[in-house]
Parts: sequence; structure tokens; C-alpha cells
Amino acid sequence: MDEPSKIELVRDADDPDVRTAQSRQGLNHWLGLLVERGGSDLLLVSGSPACIRLKGEVLNLDMRVLESAEIEAAVLPALSAHGGQQYKEVQIADSSYRVNGLGRFRINLHRERGRAAAAIRALPTKIPTLRELSLPPVLESLTRLPRGLVLVGGQAGSGKTTTLAALIHEINRREARHILIIEDPIEYEHANLRSVIEQIEIGTDAPNFPTALRAALREAPDVIVVGEMRDPETMRIAVSAAETGHLVLSTVHTTDMASTVSRVSDSFPLERQNTIRQELSMALAAVVTQILVPTKTGARLPASELLMMTYAARQHVRRNALQHLHQEITISKKSGSFSLEESLVELVMQGHISREDALLYAIHPDDVEAMLRSLGRR
Repeated sequence: MDEPSKIELVRDADDPDVRTAQSRQGLNHWLGLLVERGGSDLLLVSGSPACIRLKGEVLNLDMRVLESAEIEAAVLPALSAHGGQQYKEVQIADSSYRVNGLGRFRINLHRERGRAAAAIRALPTKIPTLRELSLPPVLESLTRLPRGLVLVGGQAGSGKTTTLAALIHEINRREARHILIIEDPIEYEHANLRSVIEQIEIGTDAPNFPTALRAALREAPDVIVVGEMRDPETMRIAVSAAETGHLVLSTVHTTDMASTVSRVSDSFPLERQNTIRQELSMALAAVVTQILVPTKTGARLPASELLMMTYAARQHVRRNALQHLHQEITISKKSGSFSLEESLVELVMQGHISREDALLYAIHPDDVEAMLRSLGRR
């Protein structure tokens, strides 16, 4: 890897033009420090120094406080043409950014309290395997589904996109299929191994998710990946594609199994929700939710749960009785379903996380206690 550019920031310069020029140069310098120190995110907020997120903690890169104009001057030139126009129109923009010698980054430039701010994430160059993520091996079965909708739910930053990338990499490594990936922006870059993979970036290759998804259906894919379910039209097309023979994988910003399913139906007008629930109950093949848990080494690993859709689970979706989905995980273990608590216990048994953290992150800590006792871990 090339050495990051050694740009010195004059910390006592008060001239706004000087500070703006420094920040324009400083973006790649800050990104170099981010990569050098192994951080995940660069955070630029007016009134604070440039910060990085390292192993979950936010650390200052220096003591110099940034101003709004500096942040815009640093980040705007790094946006794509679409991203720059998006920021001009709505004051929020997402874009990918490549720096020779450092790699690729995902930029989010936005406003807060009337001032510019940015969150920039380092995008890994290597796609991790399910094993490297310490995800339960049964998740590999999702890559063998012939059709249906697979939803991966979780909070922002919970590793949903990484899990999707690992699943696609498994298909790519094993099978000769046509895979279409639609993202905003592209995060992981896939090489063609056994599969042919097309990666469509919103703003560069297509104007929005619904347009890209409608076009994808005419391009004879076996697998469609929708980076995020953002709007009802995208959801409607994705559900329809899953019903008509495609394997569709997507992510949803949610916190648990029930909210992951309800996020789709609740996005539609009230008069359409029953119809969407009927369609969703037939299209859904599996629902995964996950969180990131700190490990003993200071890293973070996903803990997940999986519900393989059974007849009973489909009935719960159809009737909007989503509070019963968690019990279906227990009932459908033979189909491959497993709970978050089982995933946490497995991470404890593998030595990755502490017993205390397993209890802290569990939805049902009593279940974790009981499982650990049965395994001789008191």
C-alpha cells in the first residue's frame, strides 16, 4: 500500500480561505490516517476536530476544530456528479470515492444544525466469508434457495451489507449464475468467479432503485441483490420478483424479527397493507436479523438469528400476528432456524465474546443463562 500523503495541517491558521484550502487537501490525509490506524469511519462535524471510529470508539485525529465551509470544501470535490447535484438539491448526498493506494470509501455528506457534516466509511477490499464473520454455518443454506425473498434486518452499522456480500460471494464461488447487485453506493466489489456479476450503482448507472430493479427483471438474472429497501415501489417490485422465480436478497433498517417484516407492509398506504401482507407471506423465504457484539480482542462480530419461513410463519405474516414469529424460530429449528440467543452462546463457546456481553446483548437473557448452564458454562 502506498504511504498516505504527509499533509501538514497548520493548526493556528485563522484565515478562512487558508483553513478551507487545508481541508480540501486534508481529506486524503485524514483518510490515510483512518486506514493506517485500522479505523472504520472518518467523522467530520463542525465545531469538532476530525475524528475516526476505531473498534467502536470515536477518537480525535488532532485538536484543530473544523468549520462548516472547510468540511464542504474537503468533501464536495470527492462526490460523484450525481452526489454533488443531490447535495445541492436536498443537502444530503451519498457517494463512493476511490483513493489510489488507500482504497474505496463511502461518503455521506449532510447538514446538521445548519452546518455541513460528513461520515465516511472505509470499504473493505476483501469480501469476508461466512466463516470469517463467525456466522452460523446454516446461513450458507440461504445461498442454495432457488427463489424467494431473503431479508436481512438490523440497525445502521450492524454489518448487514457485509453479510449480504458474504452470501453472494458464496454463490459466486460455487455456482454459475447471473447475479445483479443494485446499491447506493457500491460497497464491496465482486470479481466474476463462477458467476457473472453486474453491479449497478444508483446515481451512476441508474437514477433510483425502482428504475434499476425494473430494468433488472428484463436482464435475465438468477439472483437480485437490492442494497436497501428504501421505498414502497422498490419493495413492491422486489416482492413480485421473488414471487415469480428470482432469489432476491435485501436489507432493512430495523431492530428485530417482527419489525423487519412489518417494515415492508407498513411502508404502504393502509388500504394496500393487507394485499402486501398476502404477497409478502408467499414471497418470503427467510428473515435474518443481526447485531454487532464487541469481542474480547476489541473487534466486533455479528450475532444473528434466522427464521426459515414455514407454513405457520407465513400465516402469522398474513394475519399481521408478527409477535408470534419469535416462537416460530424455536418450532422450526429442523428447517434451520436459530435464535439470537443461540448465536450469542455459540460466540461465547468459541471464545469470541464474554458471558457478560452475551447476556447484555440478548433479547431473552434468561435463555442465554439456561443454555450456558446446560453446556457447563456457569
